[in-house]
Amino acid sequence: MLPLATISWLDPQFLLGAFGPWAVLGVCLLVFAETGLLVGFLFPGDTLLIITGILAATNPGALGLPIWLIAILIGIAAFAGGEVGYLIGHKVGPRIFERKESGLFSVANVKRTNAFFERFGPMAVIIARFVPVVRTFAPIMAGVGHMSYRRYSLFNAIGAFVWGAGVTLAGFGIGHIPPVARFVSSYIDLILLGAVLATVIPIVIHYLHGVHQAKKAEQTDTTTAPTQL
Repeated sequence: MLPLATISWLDPQFLLGAFGPWAVLGVCLLVFAETGLLVGFLFPGDTLLIITGILAATNPGALGLPIWLIAILIGIAAFAGGEVGYLIGHKVGPRIFERKESGLFSVANVKRTNAFFERFGPMAVIIARFVPVVRTFAPIMAGVGHMSYRRYSLFNAIGAFVWGAGVTLAGFGIGHIPPVARFVSSYIDLILLGAVLATVIPIVIHYLHGVHQAKKAEQTDTTTAPTQL
């Protein structure tokens, strides 16, 4: 059996053990933070939900609540996080994104995200739930783009429960298949490593691309600026 993840706060099993009798509350807070706060992309959302479901299946008394209630509470936390993210984007976002080009926080990214919403419509809010990092920024960008709040909230609720409750229930189902549950539990550190790499690498690439584009735009503006006599 491989050791657990070396970064303890990225290890769902460590987190669930550390939360003790408040495990479900802890999971809900992390889910809220991942979908409602800019730093949320650092948390192991999908993996945490799967491990929570497996634990609820293999050790029913460990979490102190039935799986159906756990799934509902997680869905509510995901919905609340999405609502806060939207409000942050709506109230504060424009002032952040209207500044000088700077990687993730740039006018170009606002335009690209708005194009994403225009292409997929409100379904983008649901699809974003299943994409790490994107589910953190999508609510904020929806607020920045002034997407209809009623429409956003409706699809935010659908996405929150399909993802939050759905992934947790999927883990619960895996927990009833002992060989699969043992594999996931034993190799969780590799799963975490893959999840972290899949999350961090695109961020780095996107950031470097944003910096490169910003420098290129500055050079273009400098060379095309009229010379004063």
